[in-house]
Amino acid sequence: MEPKRLFRSRKDRVIGGVCGGMGNYFNIDPVLARVIWAVLFFAGGVGLLAYILAWIIVPEEPAGQ
Repeated sequence: MEPKRLFRSRKDRVIGGVCGGMGNYFNIDPVLARVIWAVLFFAGGVGLLAYILAWIIVPEEPAGQ
Protein backbone atom coordinates (compact mmCIF):
# COMPACT_ATOMS: atom_id res chain seq x y z
CA MET A 1 0.00 0.00 0.00
CA GLU A 2 1.39 3.35 -1.09
CA PRO A 3 1.51 6.23 1.38
CA LYS A 4 -0.98 9.00 0.68
CA ARG A 5 0.55 11.98 -1.16
CA LEU A 6 -0.61 15.57 -1.48
CA PHE A 7 -1.19 16.78 -5.04
CA ARG A 8 -2.90 19.79 -6.59
CA SER A 9 -6.17 18.62 -8.09
CA ARG A 10 -6.68 18.57 -11.86
CA LYS A 11 -10.46 18.07 -11.63
CA ASP A 12 -11.55 20.16 -8.63
CA ARG A 13 -9.79 23.45 -9.19
CA VAL A 14 -10.86 27.05 -9.11
CA ILE A 15 -7.46 28.76 -9.37
CA GLY A 16 -4.54 26.39 -8.85
CA GLY A 17 -6.07 23.20 -7.53
CA VAL A 18 -4.51 23.59 -4.08
CA CYS A 19 -7.80 23.49 -2.15
CA GLY A 20 -9.12 20.59 -4.21
CA GLY A 21 -5.95 18.66 -3.48
CA MET A 22 -6.11 19.50 0.23
CA GLY A 23 -9.73 18.35 0.30
CA ASN A 24 -8.79 15.03 -1.29
CA TYR A 25 -5.81 14.53 1.01
CA PHE A 26 -7.68 15.27 4.26
CA ASN A 27 -11.00 13.73 3.11
CA ILE A 28 -12.92 16.99 3.52
CA ASP A 29 -15.08 19.01 1.16
CA PRO A 30 -12.84 21.29 -0.95
CA VAL A 31 -15.25 24.16 -0.21
CA LEU A 32 -14.27 23.86 3.46
CA ALA A 33 -10.60 24.08 2.45
CA ARG A 34 -11.40 27.22 0.43
CA VAL A 35 -13.17 28.78 3.42
CA ILE A 36 -10.13 28.06 5.62
CA TRP A 37 -7.81 29.71 3.07
CA ALA A 38 -10.13 32.73 2.86
CA VAL A 39 -10.21 33.11 6.66
CA LEU A 40 -6.41 32.95 6.73
CA PHE A 41 -6.28 35.55 3.97
CA PHE A 42 -8.48 38.01 5.86
CA ALA A 43 -6.64 37.32 9.13
CA GLY A 44 -3.52 39.22 8.18
CA GLY A 45 -2.85 38.06 4.61
CA VAL A 46 -1.09 34.86 5.64
CA GLY A 47 -3.48 32.77 3.55
CA LEU A 48 -2.49 34.42 0.28
CA LEU A 49 1.22 33.84 0.86
CA ALA A 50 0.59 30.25 2.00
CA TYR A 51 -1.62 29.56 -1.05
CA ILE A 52 0.99 30.90 -3.46
CA LEU A 53 3.71 28.84 -1.79
CA ALA A 54 1.53 25.72 -1.89
CA TRP A 55 0.76 26.39 -5.56
CA ILE A 56 4.50 26.46 -6.30
CA ILE A 57 5.61 23.61 -4.00
CA VAL A 58 2.79 21.02 -4.23
CA PRO A 59 3.03 19.00 -7.46
CA GLU A 60 0.07 18.62 -9.78
CA GLU A 61 -1.85 15.36 -9.70
CA PRO A 62 -0.45 12.91 -12.27
CA ALA A 63 -2.62 12.42 -15.35
CA GLY A 64 -4.96 9.45 -15.09
CA GLN A 65 -5.43 9.43 -11.33
